[in-house]
Amino acid sequence: MNPLPLIDIAPLYGDNHQAWQQVAEQIDAACRDRSFFYITGHPIDPARFKDLLDAAKTFFALPEAEKLKIDITRTAHHRGYGAIATEQLDPNQPSDLKETFDMGFHLAADHPEVLAGKPLRGPNRHPDLPGWAALMEQHYADMQALAQTLLRAIALALGIERDFFDQRFAEPISVFRMIHYPPRHAARSADQPGAGAHTDYGCVTLLYQDDAGGLQVRDVRGEWIDAPPIPGSFVVNLGDMMARWSNDRYRSTPHRVISPLGVDRYSMPFFAEPHPDTVISCLPNCSGPGNPPRYPPVTSADYLLSRFADTYAYRREETT
Repeated sequence: MNPLPLIDIAPLYGDNHQAWQQVAEQIDAACRDRSFFYITGHPIDPARFKDLLDAAKTFFALPEAEKLKIDITRTAHHRGYGAIATEQLDPNQPSDLKETFDMGFHLAADHPEVLAGKPLRGPNRHPDLPGWAALMEQHYADMQALAQTLLRAIALALGIERDFFDQRFAEPISVFRMIHYPPRHAARSADQPGAGAHTDYGCVTLLYQDDAGGLQVRDVRGEWIDAPPIPGSFVVNLGDMMARWSNDRYRSTPHRVISPLGVDRYSMPFFAEPHPDTVISCLPNCSGPGNPPRYPPVTSADYLLSRFADTYAYRREETT
């Protein structure tokens, strides 16, 4: 039996205020409990995920030299292909047994923010595969729209203006990622994780996962519980920025991936993160007497860059 809540967000695509409030209350309860839940009732066509999965399998099966033409360690704005062991999410474990493709909000090379050298700003770097770029850019836009719909309900749950997050997600630094986890027997050592235990860095993560399984969430007792795939759903979890905004009313929950035995695993998380200049600071109604703000204000770009430096060796080298 899956202990994580399953929430139908279809009412968020209607105008019934009471139905919105009921969804917001379910989200609030899930976020206060462990900040991990599933959503259904979203508008993204299931056929999209078949197309994405086919594309992921095609890309990750390319020769390494071909994938490294868009090597993420050779870009200033963190886009492209991450080879196996590029990331180390858990500093107490070996680097992760996975390879990745990352894209974000596309800004042309002549955009003022790109010309000014602002961090995490620039064009996407897609492989030269038929239909790839159009599919990925459309999915990114659709996932950003879904994330902002969910964020309006979270704003309602937090008791703030429903458009609070909308105002801060213009030209965001949200990331869409495709991940390939090879079977566990491909690990370099017995303790190499698929993805080491970590919390996410941004506001909200929406995860599509295939049917291989392997995602685990740490519960309030410190025990790891499975978050198995449910057809037609996204797994949703909150990240560190939301914990900072809500002053830990909503916490970011540690999770990890155990590489499956004998099969490849593919997952596709969307990390919803605001405009890079957005200041993440305690919401006025999330502090008070005996509950002062726990975190200093920080821009979303500065926070993400600090976390990237912890996770990616190449980012640390850039700052030393």
